[in-house]
Amino acid sequence: MDAILVLNAGSSSIKFAIFDQRADDDNPGGGNGERLRGQIDGIGDEPHFKARTPDGEVVADESVALQEATSGNPHERALAVLLGFIERFDPSLSVAAVGHRVVHGGPDYAEPTRLDDQTLAALDRFVPLAPLHQPHNLAGVRAAMRAFAGALQVACFDTAFHRRQPWVADTFALPRHFYDEGVRRYGFHGLSYDYISRYLQKAHPDLAQGRVVVAHLGNGASLCAIQDGRAMGSTMGFTAVDGMPMGTRTGQLDPGVILYLLAEKGLGHAEIETLIYKESGLLGLSGISGDWRRLEESGPGHAADAMAYFTHRALREIGGLAATMGGIDALVFTAGIGENAAGLRRDIAQGLGWLGVAIDPARNDAKAEIISTDASAVTVLVIPTDEEAVIAHHTRSLMT
Repeated sequence: MDAILVLNAGSSSIKFAIFDQRADDDNPGGGNGERLRGQIDGIGDEPHFKARTPDGEVVADESVALQEATSGNPHERALAVLLGFIERFDPSLSVAAVGHRVVHGGPDYAEPTRLDDQTLAALDRFVPLAPLHQPHNLAGVRAAMRAFAGALQVACFDTAFHRRQPWVADTFALPRHFYDEGVRRYGFHGLSYDYISRYLQKAHPDLAQGRVVVAHLGNGASLCAIQDGRAMGSTMGFTAVDGMPMGTRTGQLDPGVILYLLAEKGLGHAEIETLIYKESGLLGLSGISGDWRRLEESGPGHAADAMAYFTHRALREIGGLAATMGGIDALVFTAGIGENAAGLRRDIAQGLGWLGVAIDPARNDAKAEIISTDASAVTVLVIPTDEEAVIAHHTRSLMT
């Protein structure tokens, strides 16, 4: 059976999913042809492989050996392990296309794109704008191109969803030539926002036509204003470090702080990059962890302070995005924290009472799809995101 393989290669993991080439992916409740998904994490440390079927059956959960004797870099070896398992899982599968998550598409790539050597060379230019993601995304692409020489390779960009946002949401107050040269507010998590927008169009068409704020809250966190399916603004900017505080990233930071660190503290480029990307956010504020679950278990003190700051910033950003649209009709929580942290959703909803937001405690605790009360002026939803399904959809569209 011809299949679409979706790959999301990160610094220490490869997430994957397999979809039938022919499927009804317009159905938000299922029917998108998913056959299998999972990941290999701990690459370079203690690699572990886990996979499950759409009905939740775990078909692999084991440590894996990525011996140095095997040819290729660690990601290539991990991909070889993954492919070996897929072949054993279903020998009839034939990979006809591979869809890749690529974080940064710059100003020119606003649609899913067929990949070749020339396109890869162009995407290499954006590595400095997404140093935690882009190099590994492209390494995964190159490994897949070698493994599936005859398959269509497609890049789906996290920045693409935001390319139609208004100019005022796309620019910085710098001399205009910087914008023309590509210094813009690109926004990220676009594949997640794409999925949520498509889901609303199918499952809640009345809300999809209105003013929606989507809160993608996880280890990476951002929010996006969407009106009638179009991105109107995002909390992330030129890089994936702006806006909301994240697991280890600062979020919004006065650029004067960077100048101070350079001039007064004598920090170099590499030290500042490590500070803002890997040592800050929830981890830096708490001194404990960037994992929301660990902070919830830690009780009062710095952990509580970190969570309070995260909530405070979310409230500021939601209010600001609502203002740009002249109000808000729906608020959607998604991603790891947004989908699972009932206490955070409660606190954010309480802080938005002035907008008419009211949630039902029982619905919230049960993680119902609609957690707002029937009388709430704003519909509040919890929708699990599915970036892999969006990538499969776009890849499938380029196969016809």
